[in-house]
Amino acid sequence: LIEAKSLDRARNAVQKLMQLAPERATVRQPDGAWVDVDAKSVSVNTVVRIKPGERIGLDGVVTAGRSAVNQASITGESLPVDKAPGDAVFAGTINESGSIEYRVTAVAADTTLARIIHAVSEAQGSKAPTQRFVDEFARVYSPVVFALAVAIAILPPLLASGVWHDWVYKALVLLVIACPCALVISTPVTIVSGLTTAARKGILIKGGTYLETGRKLTWLALDKTGTITHGTPSQTYFEALADTNAARCRQLAASLAGRSDHPVSQALARAADIDHIVRLSVDDIEALPGRGVQGTIDGKPYALGNHRLVEELGRCSANLEARLDTLERQGKTVVLLIGEEGVLALFAVADTVKETSRAAIGDLHALGVRTVMLSGDNSHTAAAIATAVGIDEARGDQLPDDKLTAVATLAAHGAVVGMVGDGINDAPALARADIGFAMGAMGADTAIETADVALMDDDLRKIPAFIRLSKATHTVLVQNIVLALGIKAVFFVLALTGAATLWMAVLADVGASLLVLANGLRLLRR
Repeated sequence: LIEAKSLDRARNAVQKLMQLAPERATVRQPDGAWVDVDAKSVSVNTVVRIKPGERIGLDGVVTAGRSAVNQASITGESLPVDKAPGDAVFAGTINESGSIEYRVTAVAADTTLARIIHAVSEAQGSKAPTQRFVDEFARVYSPVVFALAVAIAILPPLLASGVWHDWVYKALVLLVIACPCALVISTPVTIVSGLTTAARKGILIKGGTYLETGRKLTWLALDKTGTITHGTPSQTYFEALADTNAARCRQLAASLAGRSDHPVSQALARAADIDHIVRLSVDDIEALPGRGVQGTIDGKPYALGNHRLVEELGRCSANLEARLDTLERQGKTVVLLIGEEGVLALFAVADTVKETSRAAIGDLHALGVRTVMLSGDNSHTAAAIATAVGIDEARGDQLPDDKLTAVATLAAHGAVVGMVGDGINDAPALARADIGFAMGAMGADTAIETADVALMDDDLRKIPAFIRLSKATHTVLVQNIVLALGIKAVFFVLALTGAATLWMAVLADVGASLLVLANGLRLLRR
């Protein structure tokens, strides 16, 4: 009963997540009215309204309103996260302040919360290597001990005129002491406690095997975009050339960029909007595929484009080439504003590094894990980002097959390799790695399904936390096995010498079981 309740306690910590998602949702009807309906009946693209203090019932993207949302149950983040239009929200989280509306992106059975519950339930049902070893050991150990007890009870009285009562008593003492309950229960309680603790921290581990393997990692390969960086380009540099007016240049560039849907142009437009730069009217707008955009502002022609466009327009110079080369070697994409008089300004756009990436890489190095970045970007960009966060090695121009080959090569040299990614192009390498880590919040479904561990808030610092939890779990497993076998070995010798009584045997058996249970459950308090 104690063993069953201990396992249930660990499992229930995750199963309680099922109660987090509300059963009802306030849905906008075609006529604009708001009606409470069963959350399970809500379809994708439906608009749902959440009031302050309410739990969010389904995954979605905010379409109206601003608020702070407590995401601790999903991502493990201790502080509420500000949400605005375009931000993702998850089922089971709490809307703390303002009223928001969001568009549903997953039905109730396919929300992030539902996937966590399903994956952890499956993980708890699979056996880790230590647990499989203990089960095999017990399968041989139990009949051997039983045969030994029968021999102790029968052979001395038959062959050496021993007293039947004394030898049968010794055999019973031996049987009680040797009962493998403590040994068998020590591993599942520890593994389930570790999996549950990880889920509470926003680390979804899909099996005890990966929890045990984590402590052995020697190399970690990382994708760049969306993993080390935010995955969204931002303006990081601006320089007005010659005697041009800086404010005017930014206004001209923002006006042209706002008429383009290219990610680089959108980065310039966002930066201008943040600085409240008013856009001008643009006439004769024309997209220049692979080069930029051009148009007429206040009767004068202007263009906003890349190095290639400047070359085609004959506006390049040795000095400008040097400036472009310097910026490009820093991993930046350079955009130039061109007028009738020549190049007016330089803008540099880059995919900015996440604030947590440098700390995560430092923690990994402290744990003895070496790092390599595998990026589809050019080598200059890959090297610049790797240097910025402290990664040991960087490889650029990596296609999916190249990433797979890189992971396989490391593994072939005896390394235990982890791979972190968020896109479909990372899936082959995630599958090949000893442990695949997926970015659970922003990652593609294919990457999340292929990976062995999902980081629910896309924070790389979760990987060092996972490794430390793996080490702690292994330590507890070793402690439990040594404790269970050690106590039995001591009392086994006492039983054979006749110094152990039946009540001592009961105490040793039940006491060992209670000790390993309590020790295994310690992981829940991490």
